[in-house]
Amino acid sequence: MNTVAAVQMISSPSVSENIATARRLIGQAAATGASLVTLPEYWAIMGQHDSDKVAHAERPGQGPIQECMAQMAREHGIWLIGGTLPLVSELEGKVLNTTLVYDPEGRPVGRYDKIHLFGFSKGGEAYDEARTIVPGAAVGSFEAPFGRVGLSVCYDLRFPELYRAMGECALIVVPAAFTHTTGLAHWEVLLRARAIENQCYVLAAAQGGLHPNGRRTWGHSMLIDPWGEIKAVLPEGEGVVSGEIDPLFLASVREALPALRHRTM
Repeated sequence: MNTVAAVQMISSPSVSENIATARRLIGQAAATGASLVTLPEYWAIMGQHDSDKVAHAERPGQGPIQECMAQMAREHGIWLIGGTLPLVSELEGKVLNTTLVYDPEGRPVGRYDKIHLFGFSKGGEAYDEARTIVPGAAVGSFEAPFGRVGLSVCYDLRFPELYRAMGECALIVVPAAFTHTTGLAHWEVLLRARAIENQCYVLAAAQGGLHPNGRRTWGHSMLIDPWGEIKAVLPEGEGVVSGEIDPLFLASVREALPALRHRTM
């Protein structure tokens, strides 16, 4: 079996502070024996304004955020899924919201640019990621020692067709910054649905608390097994959740209920 872990943060507008926090929590995750660790969405910066991240956008292979992730993967000998960071896009004033994956030697081995951009307006609460983010276009996954890992981010969770396009995965990861409002209503049920319908493990790393910019995120980072059971969860606050990926259990679920083989479309 393989131990995996999700880091939960309450990121601030300070990239340096967030990097220090991520280093500490990745170290905690590695200390649990985790061979794969994922950070949350926007882990490196949650600015006072959505546009703040544009000034910190990095080019692929360059910059302190990527240097930190590569170093942490190498130092702890883990597969590190870097939540998301802002990468430079071709459009002025906009970035790509990108997941980068590093192998245990600190080499970049995977990338996914968030496809679905969050929009929400209710009462005095409103969000529109399209104002500062360019959507990605390609499905992302990579091969880990225990099988394929599918990459998705936050709002992607509401689009099951994305997960079908990944093919059969042993694990799906969901770095996120769900709002408290939408998280309370839909976070757990959507994560469990993705695990059940794809008959795989789901590891969700969330932002979880009240941020300096006034935004409150839902947290509840968790690991869910292929039968839809929650194996570990952290409601709010900084911390780490971890658990086991059991290939034999995954195979037994697919054998007992061969829904993936029963698909007709």
